[in-house]
Amino acid sequence: MFNVYDIRKDFPILNQTVEGKRNIYLDTAASAQKPAVMAERISRFYLTEYANVHRGNYFLSEHSTESYERARKTVQLFINAERPEEVIFTRNATEGINLVAATYGASNLHPGDEILLSRAEHHANLVTWQQWAQKIGAVLKYFDLNEDGSFSKEKFLSALSSQTKIVSVTAMSNVLGTVFPVKNICAAAHSAGAKVLIDACQFAVHKKIDVHDFDCDFLVFSGHKVYGPTGIGILYGKYDLLCNMPPYQYGGDMIDHVSYESTQFTTPPARFEAGTQAIAQVVGLDASLQYLMQFNFSEIEAYESSLTDYMTEQLLQIKGLKIVGQIPDKGGVCSFAIDKIHPQDLAFVLGKEGIAVRTGHFCAEPLVNLLGYTSLTRASLGIYTTKEDIDELIRALYKAKSFFE
Repeated sequence: MFNVYDIRKDFPILNQTVEGKRNIYLDTAASAQKPAVMAERISRFYLTEYANVHRGNYFLSEHSTESYERARKTVQLFINAERPEEVIFTRNATEGINLVAATYGASNLHPGDEILLSRAEHHANLVTWQQWAQKIGAVLKYFDLNEDGSFSKEKFLSALSSQTKIVSVTAMSNVLGTVFPVKNICAAAHSAGAKVLIDACQFAVHKKIDVHDFDCDFLVFSGHKVYGPTGIGILYGKYDLLCNMPPYQYGGDMIDHVSYESTQFTTPPARFEAGTQAIAQVVGLDASLQYLMQFNFSEIEAYESSLTDYMTEQLLQIKGLKIVGQIPDKGGVCSFAIDKIHPQDLAFVLGKEGIAVRTGHFCAEPLVNLLGYTSLTRASLGIYTTKEDIDELIRALYKAKSFFE
């Protein structure tokens, strides 16, 4: 059963004090805290199991390889992929997007082809396709959201055309909390002849991923967002697409045969995992996903939705505070501004109260500017966030207001 107070016991960092006060972590959208089981798994791997994976004909290497490939099957289960070979380990979601752009995009896009993004994209998605569009001579297009930050089917469909070859969108905005109807987006894009990449970094920590149901062509997320280690990310790709994509990097473990004159590359996923990978991080990701999958995602969604509603209601009672993105069924983030208080000043005061929030444009500068701001404050939730955390946030915000009025 989902019990937030029991869950908090699994995260030692939350049991320590900050600035002499209880540690209130409201920055999960940037990076989630880690359960002890994940850290312990990495430590045990390094201390008792470590060796390089693949090709080693001795016990430790064989054991490490089993752990590494077992993690791939865990990810397969976590996202409901058809086969483990559709799971590629990357450094992070950003590298996953760059990999797709530099391989599938560079091989299949031509001058005049269109790449379609939403206005709510993270820099990892926006800048990557922006730069590749410029290199290739493709046309980068954006579709608008509704004024309240919600997804607009009409605006998406009007921007989609027969020239659209790639649609690359977030599954959940890290600024607005908007949850995109990715299954419908994929169906419409495929009808137009386009492939779809889903940035599921924010979505993965709050809601169940099902790539089979989504029918997306590619999907990425980062390990550190799902209570796992930094330095590890996931790229999912349909196997037939991966088989026809050139390598992203060259080196060891991604070859079938090498001579002084030429090289034959192996099949996915090894084709896209050149060199020694982040083996311990992969093992740690396995532990964090196993930890996360013990919970019913519908219970996580219900709890976090209720907490998000409560946080929104409490924030809106503060005079001069405006939340950007107030749509129903949003994800667990609230980005806001308070009249006459700069977000940096606000975060400093909150930090002295032991409360961690994020400020700035959240690597979505064009969106924040479009909303009329240069900087915002963001509070974001995780499975360990409590109603008492929100109450402390509200108390501290009133205290901050008293400083600046």
